[in-house]
Amino acid sequence: MLCADMLEVCWNDPAGKKQRAMGLLEDISASGACLQLETSVPLGVEIRWECPKQDFTGRVQYCVYREIGYFVGVEFDSTSRWSKKAYKPQHLLDLQRLVENAKK
Repeated sequence: MLCADMLEVCWNDPAGKKQRAMGLLEDISASGACLQLETSVPLGVEIRWECPKQDFTGRVQYCVYREIGYFVGVEFDSTSRWSKKAYKPQHLLDLQRLVENAKK
C-alpha cells in the first residue's frame, strides 16, 4: 500500500549510540515498510517507530540514496505485522483496489 505519513524513527548506530530521524512512510505491507529519510541507516540494524495503536520494529534490509533522500527498506519482526485495522496511515492508496475499480 502506498502511503504518506510523517514519523520519527530510532535505531542504535554501530557504536551503540541512539540515533533519531524524522521520515516519511512511503509504503507499508504486513511484512515490511519503506521509509524516506534524510540520513542513511546501516544495513541490518534494528529500527523502531511508534504510531497510534501500534509500535513497529524491524531490520533494515536496504538503504539507497535517491535524488530526494535515503529510501530505507524495513522487514518487520514477528511482533510488528501491519494491518489496516491496527494502524491506518493518513494517506493510504491501495493500488490493487484502484486497478479493480478502473476495470469496472
